Amino acid sequence: MKRVLVVDDDPDILEALTLLLEVRYAITSAGNGALALELMARHAFDVVVLDLMLPVLDGTRVLAELRQRGNPVPVILISAHRDLEQQLPQHHTLGAFASLRKPFDIRELERRLEEALNQGGQGGSSSALSG
Repeated sequence: MKRVLVVDDDPDILEALTLLLEVRYAITSAGNGALALELMARHAFDVVVLDLMLPVLDGTRVLAELRQRGNPVPVILISAHRDLEQQLPQHHTLGAFASLRKPFDIRELERRLEEALNQGGQGGSSSALSG
């Protein structure tokens, strides 16, 4: 079973995503960016679903740190922030696989997860990076 790390500071979103995705994936969750980096240093994940607005370390800093460590794991960014589109070039440069605006359709997230898993961790597909 593929391992997915879901990172969001909203416990309701973490619980909902875990319940919806655990049927197909082994889900690990983290409530902040520092914990996410700690988990990724100790465990291998096949894909990461990462909220941008996080306490301790925001999603952009987590993504940048992952890439500095040489971790090519596909990252799907999620955010309710209305300026998400303005951040797309920076996230693409950092190798984000895709970006989804909250609230999103769970089927869209599942589609992006499958695309990320099928691309083999190569990161940063510009065609997949969208809001």
